Amino acid sequence: MGNTDRALRWLFRAGYGTVFLLLVAPVVVVTATSLSATTAVTFPPTDLSFRWYTTLFTQRVWMQAVQNSLLTAGGTAVFSTGLGVAGALGARHLSNRSQIAVSGLVLVPLLVPGVVLGVSLLIFFSRFGLQQRLSTIVLAHALWATPLTFSVMRATFSRFDWQLQEAAMDLGASRLRAFREVVVPNTVSGLIAAAAIAFVVSLQEFIMALFLSGRETRTIPVESWFALRGSLSPLVSVASTLLVGAVVLTLIIAATAIGLERVADDT
Repeated sequence: MGNTDRALRWLFRAGYGTVFLLLVAPVVVVTATSLSATTAVTFPPTDLSFRWYTTLFTQRVWMQAVQNSLLTAGGTAVFSTGLGVAGALGARHLSNRSQIAVSGLVLVPLLVPGVVLGVSLLIFFSRFGLQQRLSTIVLAHALWATPLTFSVMRATFSRFDWQLQEAAMDLGASRLRAFREVVVPNTVSGLIAAAAIAFVVSLQEFIMALFLSGRETRTIPVESWFALRGSLSPLVSVASTLLVGAVVLTLIIAATAIGLERVADDT
């Protein structure tokens, strides 16, 4: 029995290690090639240099892509979190069977291929002359981000004691004030987590942004794709490294904020 347990532990460790390597290896390769001192993308690079980082930050098209990505991701985070909060609040007043049905319907956009959504949204927005705008990309990204923010906020609200809001209203507070001063402070960790997830979803999304963006509204993934059509440049590795760094930084900030909020609650 002891040998079997040890074998299972080693098997699980080997599985975890394999998954970790598969996740980390592409990041290592991209980061290393972004430091190449030559125009060739080779791994490992023969010489190391930050010349391509300097080049990227001095090229207008790439800086425009960085700005577009941050604006789109920020807009998606705010919009999707708001929709997730509204949906989760509304679902509270439904029966258990209806809540299950609504939760299933909300997840439907995640099951639709990005190409289908991208083409459909392009046709729809083109009828109103709204294509190639950052706002349309935000709306498109919200289709994938909102189901996730809804799930996060629904789980967050299920753990909240709603009698606290009722007590505040009994003391004379309006429903809006009770929500703002009682519910929000006690569910801020869920709000931060939902916003961070939506931000990351938008930051790395490519397919729908490819269909809906124009020359002035390309995000980093889209601009990288157009750059790769010309040649394999270390600039693409730099952009990918910055994208990965932004995702990791967002998750660290969210985790830190949630941790500090929980520490404050405990004290």
